This record gives sequence, structure tokens and C-alpha cells, in this order.
Amino acid sequence: MALTPRERWKQAQSVIPGGVNSPVRAMRAVGLDEPLFIDSGQGAYFTTADGERYLDWVQSWGPLIFGHADPEVVAAVQAAAAKGTTFGAATQLEVDLAAELVDAVPSLEKVRLVSSGTEAAMSAVRLARGATRRDRIIKFAGNYHGHADALLVSAGSGLATLGIPSSPGVPSGAAADTIVVPYNDITAVAEAVARYGEGLAAILVEPVAGNMGVVPPEPGFLDALRKLCTASGALLVFDEVITGFRVARGGAQERFGVTPDLTILGKIVGGGLPLAAFGGRAELMDQLAPAGAIYQAGTLSGNPLATAAGLTVVRRLRDPGVYAELERKGARLEAGLREATAGHEISLTRVGAMSTLFFNPGPVRNWTEVATSDTERYAALFRHLLSRGIYIAPSQFEATMLSTAHSDADIDRTVEAVAEFLGD
Repeated sequence: MALTPRERWKQAQSVIPGGVNSPVRAMRAVGLDEPLFIDSGQGAYFTTADGERYLDWVQSWGPLIFGHADPEVVAAVQAAAAKGTTFGAATQLEVDLAAELVDAVPSLEKVRLVSSGTEAAMSAVRLARGATRRDRIIKFAGNYHGHADALLVSAGSGLATLGIPSSPGVPSGAAADTIVVPYNDITAVAEAVARYGEGLAAILVEPVAGNMGVVPPEPGFLDALRKLCTASGALLVFDEVITGFRVARGGAQERFGVTPDLTILGKIVGGGLPLAAFGGRAELMDQLAPAGAIYQAGTLSGNPLATAAGLTVVRRLRDPGVYAELERKGARLEAGLREATAGHEISLTRVGAMSTLFFNPGPVRNWTEVATSDTERYAALFRHLLSRGIYIAPSQFEATMLSTAHSDADIDRTVEAVAEFLGD
């Protein structure tokens, strides 16, 4: 006999902390007592374990640029699995995927594959510190780079402060060399570089913020970071876990014309399977073991199932027509939502195939401004759309992820449902 939703949730809570394997899935931020449990997906839609079908604007938080259960990805994974699921040894698929990434992303001369964005960010920071023989890093309030200890910090008062842990279990010493500054505030960055520059290993940034909702870089912001890093001897590290292959084939660095020293990739590069990567100039990457002394390793790095999926996806993204169509659909969604929200204290941000509707009159340029958003109003919108069979991110501070599987009809239906909510 099938479990009821309440029985399923009770069972999950009895064996998994909080009942979920990643906190946002609990959906407490949008006022739900029980999360959705997904059974299957197809294209732009998924079906829950209780048989309810929803139009999905989350797409597993971004990896599924061709939608759920894409036939070519499924076929590639099945073929790879038939040969063996993991070897812990080199395969040609790893080399082929690395070559595709190097060809696509401007900053990459060499790249190493890992299993998660957190692992990639942690490894990139270690490489930056080892290569520069410096310890300090600058990050930005509201930018998320995974849950490695040194990166789980929050800003204090003032323009630039040494980081303090934002989670129990993170030793103060692990975050002591992390400096937090406001996003899009180049004056604060320049002051931090002036104060800490001699010991500065890297500036780590989401070139388009996607973990406090979509917050684009102000004109000149990324260029200024590049200049500050060059002048101080620090490395510029772009976290393109979200933006890589989403806002352009070459990511935000292609779209904005700024080349970092190191790049972190994830989500789309794994084709929906657990895979991430970090890379940069050959002289930096060759400092990793076994070529160099900086250690990094992983049993499942370059897993053949994940590399098969990722390779299938990134090869198809060679076609510029894919991005032209995503831009067209993104513009259609943006125009519809701007019309629907006109006259309300709502801001809409979009960069390519990612966007956020903020219950905030704007502007939204940094975490301080984003944090003033009306989260209760957003939660009400979430519940309204869910009742209409539409699933958006269960947090005000996340992004809508467009895929090629979303149709014009899906876009128009979503816009109409938002307009209906605002007309109540």
C-alpha cells in the first residue's frame, strides 16, 4: 500500500535530519508543513509521488538546461552504465569532457573534474592559496560557494570585515582569513585590498549572483575586480557553478568579457548528474598533484556516468541557436512579468536563462538590499502558483531556471498566474 504524504514525511524525518538531504527542500521558507516528493520528470514538468503534475521552473536548481529526462542524456547514461558505473581510474570520457570545457570557457587551459560545486570551490581556494603562498581571500556577502568551512562566513559591520562563522561547527580559525565585502561595491573591495592585499590569495565572486536571487554585476564591477587582482598579485576566481553554460556557452566571463585566473563550474557541466570542475591557466593547474605539490583527489572524480551525461549536454551547447532560443524565451518571460507586476513594489532581474522576481521595489544590487524583500509575500505567491500546478523556487533568494523544454505556452501560463495573484 502506498504511503500517504503525511506517512512519507514522518518516515523521512525519522531517518534523515529534518527529513531532507538539503535544507531548502523542506520548503519552510514558503510556509509548507511538508515538502514535495518527486517521482518522475519529463521536459519542463515533474510528477510527485502522489501523482500531481507541476510545471517546473527550478529544474534541479539549474543543471537541466534541456529539461527533465532528456532522451539523449538518458541514452548516454544508460550506455555508460552498461560498461561499468565507476573505475577509480582514468577514462576517455574524462579527457573528452575536459577538452570540451577548455574549448568553451575563456579562462580554461586545464581543468580538473570533481563531484560537487562545494568540492570544486574548496579545491580552487586551496590552489589559489598554494600558488600565491598567501592565506586571505575576499568573498562577497550573499555569494554562496558551497559549505566548506572557510566560505561559510557572514559580513560584520563596516565596509570590509574579517569573516566570522555563520554556522555552528565552523571553527573561528577556519574563517579568520576570509574577508567579506558587499557585492557590487568596488570601493569596499579596493579598501579591503589596500588593507589586506599583501596577504591576499584570491577574490572569489559569483560574476552574476545566483544564490541571493539573480543580482547582475554593476557595469565595470567585474573589470575592476580584474584590475585589483592583477595589481595586488591575487587571483581572480569566478564561481560559475550556476552561470557556466547557462548565460552563455563560455559563461559569464564570455558574456561580460572579463577573464578570471580560475573558474569553478558545476550543474550544467554534469548534465544532471553529480559533477563539477575547476580550472584555469596551465601554470596554475599544473601545481596540483601529481604534477605539483598541492593535493586534491577524489574516488568518484570523473565518474563515467556523470561525464557521459555532461559530455552529451555541453556538446549540444556548441550550437549558438540554443542560446538564441533561451534568450528569446527569457525575454518573453521577462516582458510578461514586467507587465503583470507593473504598479507593484516588485523588481525583476534577469541575465540570460536565469531570473528572479523580488518582492522589493528595488534596486537590488547587494545582499543588504535583497534582504529587505517581503519574503512572506513571496511565500504567498509560491503557494498560489503551486495551487495552479506551477512550481517556482521555494525561497525568495533563489533563481528561476529556464530550459529549452519550456514552451511559450508554459511562459504565458505562468505570467497569467502571477497576474491573477497580484489581482487578488
